Amino acid sequence: MKLDTIDKNLLNIIQAEFPLSREPFAALGLHLSIDSEEVIRRIKQLKTGEIIRYIGPVFNPGKLGYRTTLAAMKVDAERLDEAGRIIGTHPMVSHCYERDHDFNLWFTLAMPIAGDTESEVHNLGKKVRAKTTLNLPAVKTFKIGAYFNLGDHNTSAPSMVTNHNMPQYKTIELSPIDRSVISESQQDLPLIEKPFDQISARAGIDADKFLSHCQALLQRGVMRRFSASVSHNKLGFTANAMACWIATSDMVDAAGKKIAMFSEVSHCYERRTNSIWHHNLFAMIHADCKETCRAIADKICSVTGLDKKELILLFSTKEVKKTRLRYTV
Repeated sequence: MKLDTIDKNLLNIIQAEFPLSREPFAALGLHLSIDSEEVIRRIKQLKTGEIIRYIGPVFNPGKLGYRTTLAAMKVDAERLDEAGRIIGTHPMVSHCYERDHDFNLWFTLAMPIAGDTESEVHNLGKKVRAKTTLNLPAVKTFKIGAYFNLGDHNTSAPSMVTNHNMPQYKTIELSPIDRSVISESQQDLPLIEKPFDQISARAGIDADKFLSHCQALLQRGVMRRFSASVSHNKLGFTANAMACWIATSDMVDAAGKKIAMFSEVSHCYERRTNSIWHHNLFAMIHADCKETCRAIADKICSVTGLDKKELILLFSTKEVKKTRLRYTV
């Protein structure tokens, strides 16, 4: 699908922050010098073209009583498609990719804090008959959140840079209205003039009060942002690599903070290691081709002092699943 300047500007804006207002498409139209009907028409077209996946909230799972982890599996090549289908059907798996490595199936999993994440990961490994299964939970987060800048518009990229030790699993006390707002907002936004009127009506809450609670959830860090999720492949970012380094304890913080400043990096974590997997610093790099990903990884090594010989790049070969989870609160 060919994008014009207005499409690109629209995508930049709604990736960063979708307006939490009674008439959000009219608000977007003011920025773009078009009317609300044209905004809705363009978003529908971008969804038909599979560029926009979803418009809705991104929640902080730790604040809702969930913990997350990254898992990796070695699966026989002839079983890889079936294994992906099995993992992809798990309701709390948000991302699942095949990658070009001995550990060829990677996925993210969310579980209630009271649940046994370690057992769930290894039970899934048994279910798909993986030869080896790794559970690699985050120890520290340096950056979280994808934003694909399409140029043209002067919208600032949202701040995804963070720096906190894990686990951040201190559940926030939620009121009944908070819970209702969270539950009803976890859906793809209806493409009508006043979408939040429709959503709030289902919750039995006044629309202005509903939006006010959304803003409060943002301020409290329960909701990270309300935005559009897009397909990076459809936007020309056709290569993505999971870069993994072995960073010494005296280097990991400084390196993680520097990596987080790269616009091509969407996520950066320090992760737990084990006797099989020794790489502890992870970054997701997105670019137009593998060569660009490699060049960015080389630049990161140069800027941070991380040992290039300790770097491995795991390129995605197939997107099995990518979705925003629906949390029960």
